[in-house]
Amino acid sequence: MHGSGSPAWLLVALCAATGAYCLLRMRSGVEEQRRAAGGEALMGFGMAAMAVPATVFSPPGWAWPLYAAVFAAAALRALWAARTGAHHLHHLVGTAAMVYMSLAMAVSPASHHAHTGAGVPVVTGALLLYFTGYVLLAGARLVPSTVPAGARTGVRWGDRPELARACRLSMGIGMVAMLLAM
Repeated sequence: MHGSGSPAWLLVALCAATGAYCLLRMRSGVEEQRRAAGGEALMGFGMAAMAVPATVFSPPGWAWPLYAAVFAAAALRALWAARTGAHHLHHLVGTAAMVYMSLAMAVSPASHHAHTGAGVPVVTGALLLYFTGYVLLAGARLVPSTVPAGARTGVRWGDRPELARACRLSMGIGMVAMLLAM
């Protein structure tokens, strides 16, 4: 995941900006949106931290298991939330992917500096298929539909569904990029 040069920094910027917007979404008046935004902010900032080029910062060995533990806790929370709605299953897959990538980095210290094929190819491939499909579906959902003029007046930034979808699309793209770099 620790790429080099401009692509890695673009991924860091994309994930950090997405995490920052998700923090803004936590100010929503709708509790379900606040909860989802909190988990997505954690994912965005976690992905940004994991994408920092190793030439700039290489985390100590204990950081990867810590990342895995944080995202395992988030996965348990997503699993608990999935009992109320199937849309939480995507959060579960995302947090499980973060646990997988963290553990792959923890067990293969050589991959911190070079692309050496960390991880189990079958698991990486399955996650790549899932997130590629998710990105394609999320991108198709962003295609504007006919909305009556003035229908969005008074909607706060944290409550705009199209921005939340764009945020999730950005994180899906970032996840594909990180999995490809494994």
